[in-house]
Amino acid sequence: MKNIVILISGRGSNMQAIVDANIAGACIAAVISNRPDAAGLAWAAERGIATAVVDHKAYASREDFDAALAQVIDGFQPQLVVLAGFMRILTAGFTRRYEGRMLNIHPSLLPAFPGLHTHARALEMGCKVAGCTVHFVTAELDHGPIVSQGVVSLLPGDTPDSVAARVLQLEHQLYPDAVRRFVADELNIIDGRVASPDQPPGSLMAPAP
Repeated sequence: MKNIVILISGRGSNMQAIVDANIAGACIAAVISNRPDAAGLAWAAERGIATAVVDHKAYASREDFDAALAQVIDGFQPQLVVLAGFMRILTAGFTRRYEGRMLNIHPSLLPAFPGLHTHARALEMGCKVAGCTVHFVTAELDHGPIVSQGVVSLLPGDTPDSVAARVLQLEHQLYPDAVRRFVADELNIIDGRVASPDQPPGSLMAPAP
């Protein structure tokens, strides 16, 4: 069994999707939040999952917060740390500590649109598609070896909220699968890229001809 610690800041819908997937060989050891009022903590506790709070407001610096957070995480001896809507920028020292065993999901097709307001920016640029990316976490924000991506078409009349709702449905499929592949030792980073099994030939065109 591989122990997994999930970090959240809010309701943790991706955390819920991962827990509900009942991934073989995975033990959700804990759910940790930087916010005491995060709704996902109660959801996890109701299912018998250990929870903890490391309130970032109690620390004078990012480094102090990250050190305290790492101490709590390490108490659960995780093989994998999963960021599921964890709204904190992590220091380089923290990311190095969990290098190769920390995943994040970002609501854009990285490397396009790192940071915030991704769907609004995609709409403003006239993009034909949007999506999400699961990647290993590195010191550079919203970078790191890409595990998988999901794509949705952008439709006439779309708003950032309508795009976000469709992309979130993809996230709930993509993230548990990425965790499953990690647990199954299928994710190997070679020369900064995640080696993927051969996929059938095909293409995606948006809009379709």
